[in-house]
Parts: sequence; C-alpha cells; structure tokens
Amino acid sequence: MKKMSRVVVVMVAAIVMLALSIPAFASQADDRIESAVKNTYVFKTYLKDDDVKVKSNDGVVTLTGTVGNEYHKSLANETAVNISGVKSVDNQLEIKGEQPAERSDAWLTAKVKTALLFHRNVSAMTEVSTKDGVVTLKGEADNKAEKDLTAEYASDIEGVKSVNNMMTVGKSPKKKQTTMAKIDDASITAQVKTSLLYHRSTSGLKTSITTKNGVVTLTGKARNAAEKDLAAKYANDVNGVKSVNNRMTIE
Repeated sequence: MKKMSRVVVVMVAAIVMLALSIPAFASQADDRIESAVKNTYVFKTYLKDDDVKVKSNDGVVTLTGTVGNEYHKSLANETAVNISGVKSVDNQLEIKGEQPAERSDAWLTAKVKTALLFHRNVSAMTEVSTKDGVVTLKGEADNKAEKDLTAEYASDIEGVKSVNNMMTVGKSPKKKQTTMAKIDDASITAQVKTSLLYHRSTSGLKTSITTKNGVVTLTGKARNAAEKDLAAKYANDVNGVKSVNNRMTIE
C-alpha cells in the first residue's frame, strides 16, 4: 500500500513538473519565432526604416506599428506567415502618411520601384516616373539585356500602359553588389509571391509557393504553358533563389 502511495506521489509530481514546464517551452518557442521574424532578410532590408513590432503568443504572431506603404504591410505579413512554427498572423500594421490613390501615377511608380527591388538581374537604382500611366525609366544598365529586362518587368506591372525606356548602357559593366548574408527561405517565399502578384501576366495564377534552402517550388494551375514558364522566369530572378522547381499544371 505504501509502495502504491509512493508511485502515486511520484506520478503527481511528474505531472506537476510537466505542467510547469509547458509554459516555459511555449515561451521559448514564441521567443524563437519573434527573433526569426525580426532577423529575416525582408525585415532587415525592405522594412528596416519602418516601425514594426512582432509579438508571438503560442505561434500566433501579431504585427503592430507603422509602415510606409501598403506594399510593406503585405510583405511583412507574407514573411511572418512563412516562419516555421507560426500558426497565423494578425496584421495590425498601420500605414503612415498620405497614400497615393490606387492606379494613380504615383501609385504605379511606387509599384514598379518595389517590383524591381525583388529582382537581382535589374538595377534597384533605376529611376522611375509615371505620367498618365506611361512609365519612364532612366539610369544606367550594365548591358542591353539588363535594359530590356527592366522594361519587360515594368511593362508587365498591373496598370502600366506603356514604358518609355530612356536607360543608357554603360561602357564598362559595373560590379553588381551582392548580398553577402544568406537570404532566408521565408523572405524568398514572400518576395516570389509578391513579385508574381505584381505582374499582370502572373497575378491571376493559382500558385502555391514553398522554399527550402533557396530552392523554390511552384505548384498550382496555369492557363497555358506560357504562363507556367513566365512564373518560373520571374521566380528564378528573385533575390536569394537558387533554382525553381516548377510543378504547376496547365488547366
């Protein structure tokens, strides 16, 4: 009987210890999630000048604070949701300052500039201006291929009527700046998803995007082979992408 009582005491003690340890484990997991989100490439580059606070509670991430525009709010959300252990994201970020009207010239300029930031084979320093839906590009490209690719990306942004490409080609190629730090998978996924949504040729695709060790996998449906190939092309040129595994099917 005494032996039985001892067993019961030990079991009760073990249960109590387990109950006490669960909150500690949960707290550690939330701390890891918060740190992982804050240290992503997206948060440390695109959102570095914004005031974004990250709080995780049992895997539910809440984003509060302010960002400069709608694109940053969306990018923060897409990055956080792809962090391991995150169950959902409550995006309470507020946009500071007056924002340009949708499809206005200022809105298109901002969208084109943001889209160019994601792609490594065009210059993020390209000057972009818009008048009556016509986008003008200025700046120096390393070669004609880069100049043409910049115009191709800009012309495929939803709302752009045409592109006036006034970029010049440098006499000697400039050494491109590369990111020394490894770009995390969550940031790659967020950039690829945002890029595909920005381009009118791929914005309507029912695409699922996952990234593992820099390798992006696309699944979903495209209306034709051209759309499928274009999705892979845009994804492959995103910062940090090593390769693209295109498993999309054609409807």
